[in-house]
Amino acid sequence: MTVKVLVNGVGAIGKRVAHAVRLQKDMTLAGVSDVSATAVLRSVLDGPLKGVKLYASLPEAQNTLAEAGLNPEGTLEEVLASGEIDVVVDATPAGIEEKNKGLYEKYNVKQVYEGGAKASIAEVSFNANVNYLESFNKKSTRVVSCNTTSLARTIGAIKQNFDVRRAIVSLVRRAVDPWDARKGPINAIVPVLPLPSHHGPDLQTIIHDLRVETMAVKVPTTLAHTHMVAVELKADAEKEKVKEILSNTPRVLLLKGSDGYSDTALIIERFRDLLRPRYDMYETVIWDESVTVEEDTVYWMHAVHSEAIVIPENIDAIRAITGIEEDPMRSIKMTNESLGIFGKP
Repeated sequence: MTVKVLVNGVGAIGKRVAHAVRLQKDMTLAGVSDVSATAVLRSVLDGPLKGVKLYASLPEAQNTLAEAGLNPEGTLEEVLASGEIDVVVDATPAGIEEKNKGLYEKYNVKQVYEGGAKASIAEVSFNANVNYLESFNKKSTRVVSCNTTSLARTIGAIKQNFDVRRAIVSLVRRAVDPWDARKGPINAIVPVLPLPSHHGPDLQTIIHDLRVETMAVKVPTTLAHTHMVAVELKADAEKEKVKEILSNTPRVLLLKGSDGYSDTALIIERFRDLLRPRYDMYETVIWDESVTVEEDTVYWMHAVHSEAIVIPENIDAIRAITGIEEDPMRSIKMTNESLGIFGKP
């Protein structure tokens, strides 16, 4: 079975998901939709999405897009009504998905939402490593945010192998995406108030019995987030065992500061030099030397590329809700191979 996918919203996430769908053997990108002729939309339709059908997300946007020379095939509602779409990935700005949900349900189209949406938008939240089967054959699912995805992979792996008492996470968040010249901060560190930050409750939507506390600040950088994690176990652990578990976790990569990967800029430069499209870093990258165990507490620091880390999760979420692959590891393997992701499986 080949699943027909439409991506609504061609921004930082939407353009990457659409490109990734085109790389899958069991999916077809049936189209993308948007409301305006942004530079991003123009660029991807001239590049990785060349030849893909464009639809106007709103009826009034059809003329706007046509006047801009992009020639939409019709409206989002028209293509949904045609019965040609199996699943929509809604990558619209946070809050817009609430207005779209009724349209998708009207035409019985399955839905994948992004982490900026409230958890209540979908039947379940999703991470391929920890709760793939909860979304199997559901009508809708929500891929958790970039930061939550990284914590699900790492803390989830620890929890699958040890009894965890609680996790405490401090997040240093990049201010904005690299292309966004409109926001900041430029010369400030901004605490995310009040505590806890939203990341802990978001993580609990997929690891339901985890006790976790999170706090975050935003800083003037655009490349990546950095997390400082402490996980308290119910018994002592060995450092080498912890490192073995993390090393064998899908989409988790350990890099050594002593090998030159001493900061987020140098880690991102690695992915530039590896010729990853847009230097996308799908993996959660842990600094190897930061992995420390003191009796019953495990510590580490990791980097998160906010623009890319959720892309493979979206592909696996499509397989899960459409029921075309029941084995999480098989889906992860297919997605990883298509995107050139490092690590297991």
